[in-house]
Amino acid sequence: MTIAIDGPSGSGKSSVSKGVARRLGLAYLDTGAMYRAATWWCLHRGEDLADQTAVAHAVRVMPLVMGLDPSGPTVHVDGTDVGEAIRSTEISTAVSAVATNLDVRAELRRLQRAVIEAERTPSGFAGGRGVVAEGRDITTVVAPDADARVLLTASEEARLARRSLDVHGTADAAAVEATKDQVLRRDRDDATVSQFQVAADGVVTVDSSELDLEQTIDAVLAVVEQVTGRVVGPRHGS
Repeated sequence: MTIAIDGPSGSGKSSVSKGVARRLGLAYLDTGAMYRAATWWCLHRGEDLADQTAVAHAVRVMPLVMGLDPSGPTVHVDGTDVGEAIRSTEISTAVSAVATNLDVRAELRRLQRAVIEAERTPSGFAGGRGVVAEGRDITTVVAPDADARVLLTASEEARLARRSLDVHGTADAAAVEATKDQVLRRDRDDATVSQFQVAADGVVTVDSSELDLEQTIDAVLAVVEQVTGRVVGPRHGS
């Protein structure tokens, strides 16, 4: 089974996708982390992010290894664990310059499709059971033939509060304001090269504005059952 989840920044894609993958015993692929890793790699090499040709070349030779365990996903570049570094403010500020490079997107989409295909084989992390893949382009470009495709949305207020909690440990007014530009600018930049704010045909929208994490996971699992006709296990608390 392949489950594809997209949505705007702060909608809960990563937490929900990991939760769904854990519940179903599937691998987990964070494609957003791949763009962050590419940004880290280019900065590490001293590339000018405005030089799109040089950045695209750097990404094509990037020695990236994605760990697919939903309980502890990892990101290594050239043997270095960059899982923490790619969440820094420096990377968050710079990633749009890399993520809007069309040649970079083409290369990372190729890698993403390769991971998804590998998870359909017994040699994959989940032994062939499949993968939950989340991030830009997943529902429409990378895995349009996924068994279930979900657009996870939430109100701007809810998204900013969640991201503030994640980054600053609080959702008070100052933390929300400090996070606002980063979240909204990233979505605005990404929207120039990817459609993730309105569900495409065949993609089911789940609004998590009034839901907690477990309720949102349950809602996504209900969509999976609905569109695949396969019972995928008990809900939280049942």
